[in-house]
Amino acid sequence: MLEEVRITGLGVINDALLELSPGFTALTGETGAGKTMVVTGLGLLFGGRADPARVRPGTQRASVEGRLRTDPRGKVAQQVEEAGGDLDEEGILVLTRTVSSEGRSRAFAGGRSVPVSLLTYLADDLVAVHGQSDQQQLLKPGRQRESLDKYAGGVLVEVLTDYQHAYGRHRTVLDELTVLTTQARARAAEAAELRAGLTDIEKLTPVAGEAAALRAEEERLANADALHAAATTAHEALLGDPTAGNDGVDAVTLLGHARRALDAVRRHDAEIDGVAARLSEAAYLVSEVAGELASYIQGIDADPARLAAVQERRAALSRVIRLYGPGGVNAHVNGNPVTLGAPAQPGETAPAAAPDQPAAAPQTLFDGTAEGAAEGAEPDDTAYVLEWARLAAARVAELEGDDDTIASLTTAEAELAAQVTELAARLSRLRAEAGERFAGDVTAELTALAMPHARISVAITQLPEPGPHGIDDVELRLASNPGAPTLPLHKGASGGELSRVMLAIEVVFAGADPVPTFVFDEVDAGVGGKAAVEIGRRLAKLAKLAQVIVVTHLPQVAAFADNHLVVAKSSDGSVTSTSVIRLDHEARVRELSRMLAGLEDSEFGQAHAAELLSMAAEQSDRG
Repeated sequence: MLEEVRITGLGVINDALLELSPGFTALTGETGAGKTMVVTGLGLLFGGRADPARVRPGTQRASVEGRLRTDPRGKVAQQVEEAGGDLDEEGILVLTRTVSSEGRSRAFAGGRSVPVSLLTYLADDLVAVHGQSDQQQLLKPGRQRESLDKYAGGVLVEVLTDYQHAYGRHRTVLDELTVLTTQARARAAEAAELRAGLTDIEKLTPVAGEAAALRAEEERLANADALHAAATTAHEALLGDPTAGNDGVDAVTLLGHARRALDAVRRHDAEIDGVAARLSEAAYLVSEVAGELASYIQGIDADPARLAAVQERRAALSRVIRLYGPGGVNAHVNGNPVTLGAPAQPGETAPAAAPDQPAAAPQTLFDGTAEGAAEGAEPDDTAYVLEWARLAAARVAELEGDDDTIASLTTAEAELAAQVTELAARLSRLRAEAGERFAGDVTAELTALAMPHARISVAITQLPEPGPHGIDDVELRLASNPGAPTLPLHKGASGGELSRVMLAIEVVFAGADPVPTFVFDEVDAGVGGKAAVEIGRRLAKLAKLAQVIVVTHLPQVAAFADNHLVVAKSSDGSVTSTSVIRLDHEARVRELSRMLAGLEDSEFGQAHAAELLSMAAEQSDRG
């Protein structure tokens, strides 16, 4: 609900404050005083078109600021918070719109600069403006359908909820089924390609860490002769060759001589004793290394057949790694690159090597290295191949289940489609019944609003296929005279008639599709007398459910207001200004007298105005 609106620099308005109240507020004033600028200001506040020609001459910009009270937990507050704004401590939302004389427009909501479109969006839940130049919310077909549904009551709302639930499930199932059926060939080709890769890998049966182990073994076998010769030479230098007859020239013998020489004197000097101890350690270490070399020499032999087998195995592994390893041409599953996962859980070890393949060192999956590999060696790419195989097998299982999934989805889709059709038909029947009641109620209202021959109807036509709200297109239509064709509201009524039609519709819809504030401009165009009284009475009725702001020329309408504002124009001979004044009871009598007789000081006019206020108060109380 609007609490106050300040307008500055807009047309004839230099600076005007509208203090608004709950209920019915009437805005009156002489022709040309600036009432239109007030409505224009309200339109700007809620996202209306910014026209720089409306900026008051001599000022840089026009500004409209509105203070609104709204639910801090409601939809409007949530939208403002999402845009970065907030309500003040009293739960008041401040909206601001500025228009510069150069045509630049800015909007603010809750203290934060926002797109102007947000003000337009918020307006749907804050205000309904009805005037000859305004875009009426109820002229939107979607709003007409929503309003009719709320007017219909709880039964239709319950059916609509069930329908939307079924419709949403049907769309989900249908979309999934469409993907499976339209992409069946591509999914079959994907499965075939994955199976071919799995066959290649299964034939090879790679083992995690195998590539690194094979790389090391090939290096050893390819250089077996050099390794044997070097180890033999080193062994002879350390321990000697018994068949060579070179008495005492090996390192072990020489170290023995040195150790014995020092042992004879080490007790006489602590320093030499320490040297002797280290010499004993060196002799032991050299003897141990010589023993390891002897064992190594016995174990290393040139084995061309084994070298060929290792090289062949490495070539086969390299081929699958190029295809399925890091950066491989096929190293994707379901469009996603393969990455190594977390270390396997305890007990999850690499598969055993085939009997005719070299054994790899035992290793946990995905550790990326072979046991015994040099520190800093590159990760073993075999792990990527194994991970690809795991993901590919899972994807193949998923793809191979398409037929069963399609059959299941087809059954579910048919059941849901039947449910959607049945609920849509129930919605159509309920809307048709509600439409007849609504048309009768609005037509009765129009009769009392000086449109005795006008007839409202609700046209419900079926859409080509069900949508989120059913299968109905709802449109309100008007025949303004007997024999005239029924036309959509914006085509079937003149500007003045349209405001009265909107008033009648809002009165009927009030409580079913409420917005906090209604603004009516020219709602009384072309009427007077008893019809004007009926307009006032109906505005007062609507004001019991929402805030109503009405720009009016008729005293019969203004008399029903709870709050009366007058737009007054003044001039110093060179500049014309407009202000907005809130009237007390005595001032209201004078203003109504002016509107009745053109003479605010006329005793007869004031008596008539007082009588009119008394009549309006009595009828409003009867409600």
